[in-house]
Amino acid sequence: NKTWELVSLPAGHKAIGLKWVYRVKRDPAGNIVKHKARLVAKGYVQRQGVDFEEVFAPVARIETVRLLLALAAH
Repeated sequence: NKTWELVSLPAGHKAIGLKWVYRVKRDPAGNIVKHKARLVAKGYVQRQGVDFEEVFAPVARIETVRLLLALAAH
């Protein structure tokens, strides 16, 4: 499906490990609806200053989201 693109690693670096996570989705009655899978990186093996320089996780406060929705509605 051309989902991934293979690239070569920079000299002196190791690839981060990967892990497949599988989940079975069920409806309220408990019947299987679908099987899902995703590929995740094992980020816990990274070392700061070696594998990454900074970490950023965008988080919005609920008050900010409400303000933006109110402005858009107005």
